[in-house]
Amino acid sequence: MRRPPPLPASEKAGPTPKRTTSRSWDDEPAAPRGLEGSGEEASALPPSTGPEVPAPGPRDVASQEDVGHETTTPRRTGIRDVWRAARARRRALRREVRRFTVRSRRRRLAWLVGTAAVLLLIVGSVGAAYSPLFAVERIEVVGTTSLPAATVEEALSGQLGTPLPLVDASAVKAALVAFPLVESYTLEARPPHDLVVRIVERTPIGVIQTDAGWTLVDAAGVALETSPTAPEGRPVLEIAGGTTSGAFESAGLVMRALPDAIAAQVTRVAATTRDDVTLTLASGTQVVWGAVEETGQKALNLDRAMTARPGMSVYDVSSPASVVVR
Repeated sequence: MRRPPPLPASEKAGPTPKRTTSRSWDDEPAAPRGLEGSGEEASALPPSTGPEVPAPGPRDVASQEDVGHETTTPRRTGIRDVWRAARARRRALRREVRRFTVRSRRRRLAWLVGTAAVLLLIVGSVGAAYSPLFAVERIEVVGTTSLPAATVEEALSGQLGTPLPLVDASAVKAALVAFPLVESYTLEARPPHDLVVRIVERTPIGVIQTDAGWTLVDAAGVALETSPTAPEGRPVLEIAGGTTSGAFESAGLVMRALPDAIAAQVTRVAATTRDDVTLTLASGTQVVWGAVEETGQKALNLDRAMTARPGMSVYDVSSPASVVVR
């Protein structure tokens, strides 16, 4: 059997690789002069013989867009993940409940402590106030002029040793009723041991003759004291109907409206009705007052008239608009 002849060396080396040459723009043949700028001739030039580059397809475009972006595959949720999430949720719920419970306990404890402190303070204050620590040791009477203050203090001595909040107001009233000059009073506690009694005395307007003698009365007709003879320095009241009449009420209002300087000069007050009050001064001068309407203005007019024209025999102020002097 014959062997095939040996192949030439050129065939053994395999196919000869194709030689490619790279050309640049500088290697392009120059266009003939005279044809530069001609579009037809320029288009007639042969294209460059470089390797052809295929146009990118849809897959290539997608791959280029995805460059630099990491693709992630969604992970499937398993039973273990659900169990972990449920356990984490239970733990968070327990922590929230524990935190809320602690906060409530602290808030309740603070409220209880505050309430207990306030109650303790109130109980302590009340207990101290009602204890002998705040007992009355001194009674002070103020506001008296005609009434002796020492006499009133002695009448109220029964309250000594009593805690200030336990002072018997009815017992104090019963003791002060015995003094006709007391018109009103107020009690003032000054811890720890002082009790102050403020008294407003009645203002006497004159004396009126009664079956018992000459009685000193105030504007309300309250008898302050009685003596067998008319006291000096007090006006004599000649009032029709006595202390319960309307004429006496008008006389009382007039006497209380007079300035102190003029009231000290009055020796007699006469009235038969509510509208005919007449005053007599120590000098013999008469003051015709008339009705009690606009008493304040009449008192001001009388003071001005007596200052401007003193020593007159009659001052008629019955009309508030004008004063008649004669």
